Amino acid sequence: MKQTVGQILGKAGIRIPLILWSLAVLYPIFWMFLGSFKSNAEIYRNPWGFPETMNFQNYIDAWANYGIGTSVINSLIVTLVGTALTLVLAIPTSYAIERVNFRGSHLLFMLYVSAMMIPMVLGWIPLFFLLMDLNLLDNIFGLAIVYAVSQLPFTIFILTTFISTIPRSLEEAAAIDGMSPYGVLWKIITPLSMSGIITVTIMNAIQFWNEYFMALIFLQNSKNYTLALAIDFISNEAQYTNAWGTLFAGLVIATVPVIVLYAIFQRRITKGMAEGAIKG
Repeated sequence: MKQTVGQILGKAGIRIPLILWSLAVLYPIFWMFLGSFKSNAEIYRNPWGFPETMNFQNYIDAWANYGIGTSVINSLIVTLVGTALTLVLAIPTSYAIERVNFRGSHLLFMLYVSAMMIPMVLGWIPLFFLLMDLNLLDNIFGLAIVYAVSQLPFTIFILTTFISTIPRSLEEAAAIDGMSPYGVLWKIITPLSMSGIITVTIMNAIQFWNEYFMALIFLQNSKNYTLALAIDFISNEAQYTNAWGTLFAGLVIATVPVIVLYAIFQRRITKGMAEGAIKG
């Protein structure tokens, strides 16, 4: 069937702004990628053009001379430990809130939900002194614990929604067969909630990988810097040493894993969030 002029204009009115927005978002990333292969002279001479040669020296300098390599390892450790700890704490808590009948379960859930509304900045000073007392200040594992706790309310909120839709009859049948409550949790509830678990895992991992302010407050030794702090250091140095190509290279190293991760699991994230919204 032929489309009417109104339908064509309606589709164009939706698509054109989306295309313009996509170009506005993608162009700085593309420009950053090109700049990572330029020398300082090329950046000043032709900042918007293509590099004359593919110069990888900026990546070598960023990795070796500015500590990006060490920071990548630190960020990877913090992200993996923080994400795993969040799941270990959130999955049993979500199951207990949703399935175990105890006085105050609804109140506990509301406390977790309300904690999502509290700005994390209000807890930075108390956390600083708490980590100092526990000898976890300037420690990447201490930072991972803070990350995990900060994302618990969001993770519990999402997982509780998924667990609430699982039929109780499956748990009752497993209990009749002699399965323990822990077996029910890890062998029945967890696999059936895998869509929600994958969603919160990816979103938490991206959050931990990119986080800057808490790392800035709780980490002091440059050897413990995460990737965000290392890039901030390069940015400050670039103002005096003109290491703009090295800065662009560091930004590419930090950005590409997030883009690849989101591109691979984008459908899973969208599906998980949509299912959580519908089930909720």
